[in-house]
Amino acid sequence: MKKTEKIINKIAQDKLEFNVGLALLLENDYNFKELFTTLHNYIINSIPDKIDYNSESYQTALNTIPLKPTYTSVVLLKTFPTKIAFQKLVSLPENENEKTITSLLWIFKITDTERRNTECKDGCSHFWHHLF
Repeated sequence: MKKTEKIINKIAQDKLEFNVGLALLLENDYNFKELFTTLHNYIINSIPDKIDYNSESYQTALNTIPLKPTYTSVVLLKTFPTKIAFQKLVSLPENENEKTITSLLWIFKITDTERRNTECKDGCSHFWHHLF
């Protein structure tokens, strides 16, 4: 597991405070595309309903992203279906990258918490749920 993946999972499992973990992910010359792809894959895998990605936990995550609701990344995520929103997010200008990563990290934190509290509460085979 890469360092960024460990940080993301520690944040999701409340082993690392969100803003502290976010700062670690965004330090130095982070690779936006790599981080975006990792978060995208994690989110898609953490959402129970793979047909429309419109689970209650996903909607809760969208509505509680700790950014202004008028920021482009938040607007795109709330306005477009998930797959289209992600396609639009990856092509935003570079000055939107940190807000995009913040949004996606928050969504994963919420959706993975829900998965751990429901699907995985009696044990699971997700090795990352047992690392910390």
